[in-house]
Amino acid sequence: MGDHKDLTDEFAVDKIKDLAEHIKTCMFCTYNEYRLQSRPMSVQKIDDLGQLWFLSDRNSSQNAEITLNPMVEIFFSEPHDKFLTLHGTASISYDRETIEKLWNPLVKIWMPGGVDDPNLSVIKVVPEDGYYWNNKNGKMVAIAKMTAAFVTGKTMDDGIEGSLKL
Repeated sequence: MGDHKDLTDEFAVDKIKDLAEHIKTCMFCTYNEYRLQSRPMSVQKIDDLGQLWFLSDRNSSQNAEITLNPMVEIFFSEPHDKFLTLHGTASISYDRETIEKLWNPLVKIWMPGGVDDPNLSVIKVVPEDGYYWNNKNGKMVAIAKMTAAFVTGKTMDDGIEGSLKL
């Protein structure tokens, strides 16, 4: 078993920033009237409070679902190395200044109208809690330890995990 370390407040924010800024793309999950709905999204910013900021189309399913139920789940994963789950509340904004600050040219792939597209919106997620797992020594060491564990039949967990509370 790896180490366990629960984090709160600024330590939780630091862990969110460390993992989410590195991984960038997450499965962004909302709820419709029947079930959890997931889609990949890229976080544009993580602020000093641990809030995550995304750009989205006004007419998207995630915007419609957030309007009905603002509770969201966000899952970040980098295989064998880093994992982060967040539970929080989302809100939608059409503030042009915020959109311009978050804009980057890659977003044009999904929003061909560019930064001035009137359908562009901002989703802000305020995380309440979550869970993380990552290894202590990097991906290559983790893979080597997994291989050794497979060959020897002994546990060689190099992980550290814990809950996050903001």
